[in-house]
Amino acid sequence: MATPAEILNTSEERRVGATHLTTLTLKIRRFNPQVSDDAWWDEFTIQVDPFERLVEALHQVKWYHDGTLTFRRSCAHGICGSDAMVINGRNALACKVLVKDVAPKVTIEPIRGLPVLKDLIVDMEPFFEGYRAVLPFLVNDEPTERERIQTPEERERYDDTTKCILCAACTTSCPIFWADETYIGPAAIVNAHRFIFDSRDRAPRERLGILSEKTGVFRCRTTFNCTEACPRGIEVTKAIQEVKRAILFDRV
Repeated sequence: MATPAEILNTSEERRVGATHLTTLTLKIRRFNPQVSDDAWWDEFTIQVDPFERLVEALHQVKWYHDGTLTFRRSCAHGICGSDAMVINGRNALACKVLVKDVAPKVTIEPIRGLPVLKDLIVDMEPFFEGYRAVLPFLVNDEPTERERIQTPEERERYDDTTKCILCAACTTSCPIFWADETYIGPAAIVNAHRFIFDSRDRAPRERLGILSEKTGVFRCRTTFNCTEACPRGIEVTKAIQEVKRAILFDRV
């Protein structure tokens, strides 16, 4: 049975600029507690458009080779953050990696530091527990008869950290998080930063108090893994350092 990519490549109506298919071997770390207590590796070799995204190569494996392969994905446009995984040893979103950049062979594993439920799906609850702990919402009960306005400069102060999509790529690239499950993690700090420096918010000191605890921001050892892993280009390490300075020098 021909795959959609093979049909596209032979069709007289194929898209403008379409290229010949390339051979891609996917080496995938598998785990299914109903099958084995131990993880194992599977390999699948497929023909795929080199300009296709890696998440579509995974779809092809699941739809045409092994329907038991399990992974998360949703928007497939780098916005929802669902398909974070370790690709050739680095955290990335499968929907943002092109086949041509990893062919002829790619190794795919679940993100590290979180319990693996099945194949590439991890239990995200420990990650979201840290996120919820920093009060990731605007706190302001002051009465007002109009919207709470900001200057462009006030908005710019925390603009970078509004880009977080909670994919966990930064947190699960952190060696401190791998070794200490109580560490709140880079993503939680980024989301705290977004509200700590928001001029409309009235709870920065509560968040700084949470982050000054032993499980908070000072567990960071500034390895820059988080910044390199962020698919949105957030300067995560810079945000962490700004929160540290706010705690040490009472600058909010």
